[in-house]
Amino acid sequence: MFLDVLKAPFAVPVPAVISRSQEGPGEMGRAVLIPREEQEKMKELFKINQFNLLASDRIALNRSLPDVRLDGCKSKVYPEELPNTSVVIVFHNEAWSTLLRTLHSVIARSPPRLLAEIVLVDDASEREFLKASLENYVKKLDVPIRILRMEQRSGLIRARLRGAAASRGQVITFLDAHCECTLGWLEPLLARIKEDRKTVVCPIIDVISDDTFEYMAGSDMTYGGFNWKLNFRWYPVPQREMERRKGDRTLPVRTPTMAGGLFSIDRSYFEEIGTYDAGMDIWGGENLEMSFRIWQCGGSLEIITYSHTGQIFQEFPEIFPSNSLEIPRRIGQLQDFPWPGMFDGSCLTIPGVVKVDYGDVSVRKALRESLGCKPFSWYLENVYPDSQIPRRYYSLGEIRNVETNQCLDNMGRKENEKVGFFNCHGMGGNQVNKNREKHLKNKEDIFHGIKSHSLNSPLLTLRHLNSNQCLAEPSEEDRLVPTMRECGGGRSQQWLLRNMTLGA
Repeated sequence: MFLDVLKAPFAVPVPAVISRSQEGPGEMGRAVLIPREEQEKMKELFKINQFNLLASDRIALNRSLPDVRLDGCKSKVYPEELPNTSVVIVFHNEAWSTLLRTLHSVIARSPPRLLAEIVLVDDASEREFLKASLENYVKKLDVPIRILRMEQRSGLIRARLRGAAASRGQVITFLDAHCECTLGWLEPLLARIKEDRKTVVCPIIDVISDDTFEYMAGSDMTYGGFNWKLNFRWYPVPQREMERRKGDRTLPVRTPTMAGGLFSIDRSYFEEIGTYDAGMDIWGGENLEMSFRIWQCGGSLEIITYSHTGQIFQEFPEIFPSNSLEIPRRIGQLQDFPWPGMFDGSCLTIPGVVKVDYGDVSVRKALRESLGCKPFSWYLENVYPDSQIPRRYYSLGEIRNVETNQCLDNMGRKENEKVGFFNCHGMGGNQVNKNREKHLKNKEDIFHGIKSHSLNSPLLTLRHLNSNQCLAEPSEEDRLVPTMRECGGGRSQQWLLRNMTLGA
């Protein structure tokens, strides 16, 4: 059945563009529930795009949506003279109904004077309905739409670069191929860019359920950050940012990073800061690299709370996997991380990354130098001071007992809980110690690292500050927990710092 669906023009009859009765399936963003007798068919179709295709194909291509904006946003008046935009949408084997629903939402909810064109970039799709059928369909729409075809699968970054280079608008707006724009989504993005061409702007990203296609408002109280493995994450807007906005939730949120799927950028500024790094072959991570570059090289990144766009979040076993080892390795080479080795492969946090070929970065480094970009330490101190990643480390890596050749391990417990002891596996994770102040903290206990040999030796003893005892190998009774004993300097009390960053 799966192969039959791929060959067919559509999985089920294509929904029509209907007049607004607001009573049909999915209208006003309501959930579409599939009857029990069709559940098996629904599950089979889900495999194609990793969302409920049966539900999507029953929803009108121009369905109505609720106005989810804050009350203070609905009465906002924008200047008559705003820059126009090209909307660039990359797709690969996208479902017919979701792709066209994206197009219809852009067309229906964008002032015609502001929408210069829509540029569709086909990243080597194999489905027949995305070829001649799509070209014939878009010719009937009352907006300039061009379809560009990549000759071979090139990935999101290169496909977007192709679309951006071919586009003509004063602003470039990137959208994913399974989005729905809401009323008033475009004007606030363009108005902010008109105020400051070096501001890169994102809408609040609402959630379209991959199961029921229910439209659910996103939060204006979160912004973009990242974790130790360079994965994008949403975090609560910090108090300092709320104070800067003086409690006005309608004002833009300065965000350290962007999700990357949906944003607008001034065309000339996009070119000025070096567009995308085309050396990244896959999707996942390019949003962080660009976020860092925008902030460090004189721009700013904001979430515009007046603007809402919905997106289906899919989970794909992609041919181009997210956060490949190439990405942290390449970004590490472009940044002067204040903790050398954190992302460039000399520590154990990301296993195997040191062996990955990250390509030539000389041109990108020259670009950063020509733009006078600030260091990453400046970014952490001024843009992302709320990061859970400390800006300076005394040590970073595994701590191995000399006598037993086993490692301290947090055993998957929360920070500052009881530390464990386990076979050293060399895979990082629970055995990576992030030590900021020459101290190892274990609940309320604090151990101070004292070098046991020369200044540059990785061997040390860990002395408990309250009892003056030293951390040692486990006892016979419990081989999973290290012990504290009178300091004696033997091998059982010596710890080896492996793959560590050592600082003053």
